[in-house]
Amino acid sequence: MVDLFVEEAGDLLDHADGLLAQLREAPGEREPVIGLQRDLHTLKGSARMAGIMAVGDLGHAMESLLEAAAEQQLELGRGGIPLLERGFDRLHAMITRIGAHRTIEAEDALIAEFNARAFGHVAEESTEIASDPQTRLKPLSAPIRDGAEDEGVTTRAPQEQVRIRADLLDRLVNYAGEVAIYRARLEQQLGAFRGAMGEMAQTNTRLRDQLRRLDIETEAQIIARYQREHEVADQTFDPLELDRFSTLQQLSRALSESAADMSSLQGTLDDLIRQYETLLLQQSRVSSELQEGLMRTRMVPFDALVPRLRRVLRQAASETGKHVQLKLDGTQGELDRNVLERMTAPLEHMLRNAVAHGLETPALRRDAGKPEEGTVRIAMRREGSEVVLEIGDDGRGLDREAIRRRGEERGLIRADAVLSDGDLNVLILESGFSTADEVSHLAGRGVGMDVVASEVRQLGGALDIASRNGEGTSFTLRLPQTLAVTQAVFVKIGETNFAVPIASVRGVGRISRDAFEQSGASYRYGDEDYHVHDLGQLIGQPPARAEGQLQMPLLLIRSGELRAAIAVDQIVGNREIVVKPVGPQVASIPGIFGATIMGDGGVVVILDIAPLVRRQAVQPRDTKPAAPAAVSHRVPLVMVVDDSVTMRKVTGRILERHNFEVMVARDGIDALEHMVERVPDLMLLDIEMPRMDGYELAIQMKSEPRLRDVPIVMITSRTGEKHRQRAIEIGVERYLGKPYQENELVRNVYELLKLQRHDNE
Repeated sequence: MVDLFVEEAGDLLDHADGLLAQLREAPGEREPVIGLQRDLHTLKGSARMAGIMAVGDLGHAMESLLEAAAEQQLELGRGGIPLLERGFDRLHAMITRIGAHRTIEAEDALIAEFNARAFGHVAEESTEIASDPQTRLKPLSAPIRDGAEDEGVTTRAPQEQVRIRADLLDRLVNYAGEVAIYRARLEQQLGAFRGAMGEMAQTNTRLRDQLRRLDIETEAQIIARYQREHEVADQTFDPLELDRFSTLQQLSRALSESAADMSSLQGTLDDLIRQYETLLLQQSRVSSELQEGLMRTRMVPFDALVPRLRRVLRQAASETGKHVQLKLDGTQGELDRNVLERMTAPLEHMLRNAVAHGLETPALRRDAGKPEEGTVRIAMRREGSEVVLEIGDDGRGLDREAIRRRGEERGLIRADAVLSDGDLNVLILESGFSTADEVSHLAGRGVGMDVVASEVRQLGGALDIASRNGEGTSFTLRLPQTLAVTQAVFVKIGETNFAVPIASVRGVGRISRDAFEQSGASYRYGDEDYHVHDLGQLIGQPPARAEGQLQMPLLLIRSGELRAAIAVDQIVGNREIVVKPVGPQVASIPGIFGATIMGDGGVVVILDIAPLVRRQAVQPRDTKPAAPAAVSHRVPLVMVVDDSVTMRKVTGRILERHNFEVMVARDGIDALEHMVERVPDLMLLDIEMPRMDGYELAIQMKSEPRLRDVPIVMITSRTGEKHRQRAIEIGVERYLGKPYQENELVRNVYELLKLQRHDNE
């Protein structure tokens, strides 16, 4: 029964806290008083039913004060509302101790204060109160009645609810994420199967064409041979009717029938693939709805945290002797329960800092021409898949001169470094940036803010700071709405793929190589300048090269005031990913907050670009000449062009075993289409292919300046001198016959790529 009471009491007190905030803003309104009276009446009755008399007695005393105010027997006045706040704060503390199965004591002194005010034993500033219409209760438009006809609103039967353990819900969400991963793997494998079926269709077409030509050639040879053997043709039997020729014809016809059977099987497989794709699409839809439903069960309104934040603010104001009010905007939005729980302590810390170190004392505020009562505001809005929280105050702001001095003392920045206000602001997020003795010099913002920034970063969010001297400071927290799934852009640098949350991506672009190599290069997008950075340098890898592309791909990142254009080797695309934790060791590395599992089972790290860019901007630079960078060993790209699926797969696997990157094409036209994007270092080329044969492709390549220098190795069953001579005249470097020996092929490839393969010299 006690556990049930604690659960009910928490809901009642949270609701009462909102009414108390309304009463503070409009002391003359009667509705909040009636609502508080009802909440306390319910709380008092439940407490006494559970045998917790201390809570019941305090609730009864508070209810008596509100009853007297509702009946207009007294005015709450300037002291009544703060007294109610103290009472509700004490009730919260008592309920918390009861929930932890700890004892509580009777609040006799506080009860005496409520009774004294309720029964007229405390003198009020009657003259001032009587002259202030805001302190008088306004009558309700309708009389108060008991039951379902009460505040003019009819009551409805509450919807049945089920409570489940949070850890069970988290496991279900994780299972839904695993289902999404397996579905992606099935989609990838089905796509590969569809590609293999396309290859099979082309093989069947080629087989039927070869059988047709075989029939024609066989028939012609039979007739020619018969005419050579018999100068006078036998008029009795047609040559094709003789027994010695019927076997060959039967085999030819049997092959044709087998080809037709293969086509029929191919059609059957195509139908099955279409059915599987339909089922997979349906399963994807159901899985997405299941996942969204589970995610909705984990979503909780931010308002649920507001009563707790109000109590923190009141406590901080009481301890510092300052006056403060909390303003809320858009806090009805929802967040993932895990996100809200992990951000509770950081938000409380930021509110305490705002009161203790951000807001001035009433006397200083008067001298500065400000109201004695300071303001702390919390605003919430949604941008895409992110939830944006703004926590600000109208206090003194940050002391950037002191921040810079401290940064220079700690070696975080150079004395001659030119930094913007934003770069100076983020210095307070460095671990241990300030000490207790220096709190007043740095407006107190440095203490503990590194913990806040670390928590935000681990959640995959971002923290921005804005401050104006004498006007206040604002912290903007960009948090994921959910921790389970998100959209991400995949980029490639070197041989490694990375994922970047799409919430921080403004767009994509391209920049010329000449402009990219200029110092301080920038890219103009949406009337804003994006400073160009190299992802390879940001993460400690070789710089981006974008081999085979005319321009450098750029990923445009926006985070607060930061605008950065990140150069990469390739932008692969975007997709929905399931975010997986990487553990505290990896998560502590700047710029990494998670990983995801791809459809093929590979693990891809999820990057947060903004901290990497900011870290590079503020880190000290050594005046000594930098050591020469290590030479990057690029993996050579070899293109295999052959209409045979088997030849492409076998040759590709041989090359991959020898650490080559392989690109395949089924004929000359397909190869030319591939080489629009990337130019290979070497080509292995067959002669007989549909649409464009090997000779035609070689002639086309040797006539184009961009492809002229690509070495070509012809591998063909045409081993005659005439074919070899024609290949040499075109400019082919090597000519091998099928079947080739692996050692011979690899030797020729190594010889032709020697200048490009520095690691094999």
